[in-house]
Amino acid sequence: MTGRVLVLNCGSSSVKYRLLEPDSGAVLIRGLVERIGAPDGRLQHGDAVQDRDFADHHQAMDAVLAAFAEHGPKLPDGLVAVGHRVVHGGSRFSAPTLVDDDVLAAIEDLAALAPLHNPANVTGIRAARTALPDVPHVAVFDTAFHTTMPERAATYAVPRDWREEHGVRKYGFHGTSHGYVARETARLLDRPAADTHTIVLHLGNGASATAVRGGVSVDTSMGLTPLEGLVMGTRSGDVDPAVGAYLHRVAGLDFAAVDDTLQRHAGLLGLAGVNDMRTVLERRAAGDEAAALAFDVYCHRIRKYVGAFHAVLGRLDAVVFTAGVGEHAPAVRAASLSGLETWGIAVDEGRNVANERLISADGARVAVCVVPTDEEHAIAEQTAALVL
Repeated sequence: MTGRVLVLNCGSSSVKYRLLEPDSGAVLIRGLVERIGAPDGRLQHGDAVQDRDFADHHQAMDAVLAAFAEHGPKLPDGLVAVGHRVVHGGSRFSAPTLVDDDVLAAIEDLAALAPLHNPANVTGIRAARTALPDVPHVAVFDTAFHTTMPERAATYAVPRDWREEHGVRKYGFHGTSHGYVARETARLLDRPAADTHTIVLHLGNGASATAVRGGVSVDTSMGLTPLEGLVMGTRSGDVDPAVGAYLHRVAGLDFAAVDDTLQRHAGLLGLAGVNDMRTVLERRAAGDEAAALAFDVYCHRIRKYVGAFHAVLGRLDAVVFTAGVGEHAPAVRAASLSGLETWGIAVDEGRNVANERLISADGARVAVCVVPTDEEHAIAEQTAALVL
């Protein structure tokens, strides 16, 4: 496997990118275009920063290519492919896929399942294909890792026509991160990945838990959409499915308004008024009761999923924290696993506060680890493996 891969992660108003060598994992450059469509846009390409407006993703991609031309590394020298993160692949996409017009249309059709993500992914892919038409483009799906879930875990107890005609089932997300972190955890513990059972906790603005048996996803907290499961920055996670009907009856809210609130105005934001765990922790330390409640709800939900997935796996070798909150919030890690000592899960306070990679207490049966995720590296590896 040789050559370079440009990895693009396009949000509704941003383009994150990284140029890597998949073999070594070496990062040649990383960059970010933010606030696309706003009057205060910015492009950061390595150490070079440019403040300017970007009307749309096509202008943003043109600016990215111009930054490569001016500051290097030169493109398309050595470029073998562009890898795109795509959030939802539905039932159709279970592996990295070469992008053509039909694939792009299918990704767009899945926007109903990931309304915050897939439209932005499609816009970014279109812009990148226009800007770099002579190299293959590969879609790597967050849902693909979870296609190994058994039907008993992926199936909702809903009517057959919902399931068969409308694809109502659990899909799961953050799969690229969960798979990468599970493999890295096995390496950290010097165990074969095929014989390592882990619960991976991807805790960022979006958050999910996955039960990984021998490197394979067997259950996960997110569902049909990224809304189900853990408490997140602006997403509620688990709520009674009757909430929408109830609020329609008593408050006159339509289902679109309820869905928008659960997606964009709930979670930490709904509980504490802020969606950043760092601010929640600061306010909690200052005695803010809303922040303290948000913290407790957040950690309680994680603990509940750890217990449930321990039961799913039977044997548990490691609980692993990753992503922004998971890697940098010792208080969350400690509170989320508090009280599980009789299950062989215990956090060493000193190691935890020091952000060591292995933070479990001496003698604990289950390792507790902090493993940085690297979705871009995983996307680059999968992209190169498909095209080379």
